Amino acid sequence: MHHVESKAAGSEKSGKVSVFAKRAARSLSRRLREFGEVEPEGFDLENIPNADIALYFADQPAKLYQLLQWLPVFENHTQLRTIVVVRNLETYNELRTQTSLQVLLVPRYEILMALYDRADFHAVVYVNNGWTNFQSLSFQQAVHIHVNHGESDKICMVSNQAKAYDKVYVAGQAAIDRHASAIAWFDPSHLVSVGRPQLDLDIASPLAQSDLTTITYAPTWEGEDDVNNYTSVDLYGPQIVTAAFAIPHARLVYKPHPRVLESADPLVRANHKKIVNLISNAGAPHVYVPNANILGILPETDLLIADVSSVTLDHLYLRPHSPILLTDRRSHPAQLLADSPMSAACAVVDQNSISHIGELISTNLDVDTHRDNRARMRTYYFGDTAKGSSTQAFWSAITSDIAAHDSALSLIQRVRQVQS
Repeated sequence: MHHVESKAAGSEKSGKVSVFAKRAARSLSRRLREFGEVEPEGFDLENIPNADIALYFADQPAKLYQLLQWLPVFENHTQLRTIVVVRNLETYNELRTQTSLQVLLVPRYEILMALYDRADFHAVVYVNNGWTNFQSLSFQQAVHIHVNHGESDKICMVSNQAKAYDKVYVAGQAAIDRHASAIAWFDPSHLVSVGRPQLDLDIASPLAQSDLTTITYAPTWEGEDDVNNYTSVDLYGPQIVTAAFAIPHARLVYKPHPRVLESADPLVRANHKKIVNLISNAGAPHVYVPNANILGILPETDLLIADVSSVTLDHLYLRPHSPILLTDRRSHPAQLLADSPMSAACAVVDQNSISHIGELISTNLDVDTHRDNRARMRTYYFGDTAKGSSTQAFWSAITSDIAAHDSALSLIQRVRQVQS
């Protein structure tokens, strides 16, 4: 995309480098040296390549899974150029070997603003609600778009911080309803339905080919606090795995959320270790695949056992004819239905059903009574489910929002010129 008139009120901005930007440029190399093994190559504020989009991520490596799932979406698009902007040194060192996109380390606010000023971004895209997002939001000459890092019924998926962004891209009607029911004084016109572009990607399966029935247990982590805790590992995990072992002609695939592996909850840690040991002792064909891409596993899954999380909804999209057992750690069916409409299309694992989990698995493999409900829920959560439609909707929305924002900026600048 060529830079439009609104960004170039025009040569005046490029011809007058602010004192602020000059100071940042002069001190950049020294500051980067202070941060360690960082090469300033490609980050000379006097010679920054133009790009259309800044993909912003300020968190530590433990949260990189939030960004990694978006990288292929941006890497595969050639019409708009994207640069990844990170604020954490460890994240930078880990990320720059994992993407073909240019990655820039911008540890300080003043350098971030200088970068934005010189790079002439048209859009800044955010995958979470990290607190330093608000530093980035102070840049007025780009449209700020929040995309989140999944489609989920977790309460953390809806935040009052949504009001801060120009646009919030969501998967479909379920997310629109989620925002309406949780946020007061929120303008729904800021929401844009784009589906889930990651689900259009062709992800290779990490599993060995097999004619066995594949039962995948993919629990989430315990969250930052109790209200965001949806994990089943501490309450039901070992029982689920043991029951899956007993299903004839079946294999268990255990793929926990990345943060289960480093959980701060002692019972989650203990049960996770117990599950890994159970799989190790049981041996093939059962597998523990901590580093695999869940989007490569779900299309091979004949029955999913998971928590309220994006994994459950991704499975609904990728394998709509495969049944789901949804866990409920609170054993409160009415509340579960209110929090996650998807539960109406699943058998539920809770304190009342865990004692016969083996029978629950067998029954759902034999007789899929929720298939029609899942089909309706798939449309409710994702809208148009034709392959490729999400990617098309996503890039159409970004292109349109960039054009609209640039046009608005151009009008503001013309008015100011007239007033001056």
